[in-house]
Amino acid sequence: MHSWACMQLTSLGALCLCLAWAGFFEPPALAATLKINGSTTVHPPVAEAAEILRSERRMNIQVDTQGGSPGGISAVGDGRAHIGMSSKPLSDTDRAKYPRARFKSIHVGADAVALIVSKDVWDGGVRALSSAQARDIYEGRVRNWKEVGGPDRRIVFFNKEPGRGTWEVFVHWLYGDAKKAPRVSFPEVGGNEEARLKVASTRGALSQLSATWADGRSVFALGIQRDDGNVVWPKAENIATGEYPMSRPLFLLTDGDPAGEAREFVEFVLSPRGQALVRRHGYLSLDQLKP
Repeated sequence: MHSWACMQLTSLGALCLCLAWAGFFEPPALAATLKINGSTTVHPPVAEAAEILRSERRMNIQVDTQGGSPGGISAVGDGRAHIGMSSKPLSDTDRAKYPRARFKSIHVGADAVALIVSKDVWDGGVRALSSAQARDIYEGRVRNWKEVGGPDRRIVFFNKEPGRGTWEVFVHWLYGDAKKAPRVSFPEVGGNEEARLKVASTRGALSQLSATWADGRSVFALGIQRDDGNVVWPKAENIATGEYPMSRPLFLLTDGDPAGEAREFVEFVLSPRGQALVRRHGYLSLDQLKP
């Protein structure tokens, strides 16, 4: 560029700054990115809401699932995300870890954690497990499906990463408190898609997974056999009433009351259109949870 042109642009930029400082006009705001991170379970309706708002309101939104629910909590706690996604309630430990954060949990829906098995196990006759049977498997006392009424095949347990929302719901069901869960040495899986693919492609497989991700073709959600012998399934009516013991709320998290575009996003998810997205991805919307 010629030097005279550079001088003209420099002068024009200086003039704009002077006018802005003098209050004649507001300089254009830098394009801000609304950052959202966390649970792979909460992700599907949130990602679709983000797509709608990008298109209709020109919002710049970045959605990530790094670290699952713990990743969402830490991202909000550290100020790296405006909104977190979590499939577990905040614990006192979470709050103590980020003392400067003023966590606000916004309930957006509900789902359930299921024990899922591969097709060969389902076809072999295993349709439900009791909490005692699940505990025996988790602690390594039962290692073959024939010990719980299934085929003569080794149980291949893919454990959700400790700390993830799905894992916490599972161990809370078995032990009442995640801190009481024993250390185990099973191979671990992270997000929902990874868990589903591992179980679908492995004979004798078992894992914990959001119930809505069980497609009934490659992976199957087991029922839970209660002490009275009846089996309760992870269906909408049992989740809404809490009869299914691994039901759980789904949350968006913010640091304090959401403001600006974070508030706009949260309000959209809570709106009829946003709640329809929650239902479309197999979860229960808030109106379905009302007594």
